[in-house]
Amino acid sequence: MDEPTREKQNRESGASAFESASREKSPGIVREFVDFLRHNKKWWIAPIVAMLLLIGLFVVLSGTAAAPFIYTLF
Repeated sequence: MDEPTREKQNRESGASAFESASREKSPGIVREFVDFLRHNKKWWIAPIVAMLLLIGLFVVLSGTAAAPFIYTLF
């Protein structure tokens, strides 16, 4: 919904901008992270987070039947 339409609806319903924002669906954590990277131009953080997630995945899988396959990677 574009901003002028939202402001018009707020005036008609008597709701403040804060109240209307509270009714909107919040974006997911991935979307918020991408918006953060885009807005703050911190693209160097993305590979760090990706590697941490990959290492975390290896740690979780090391306790399962996939462990012999993971150990062959290293």
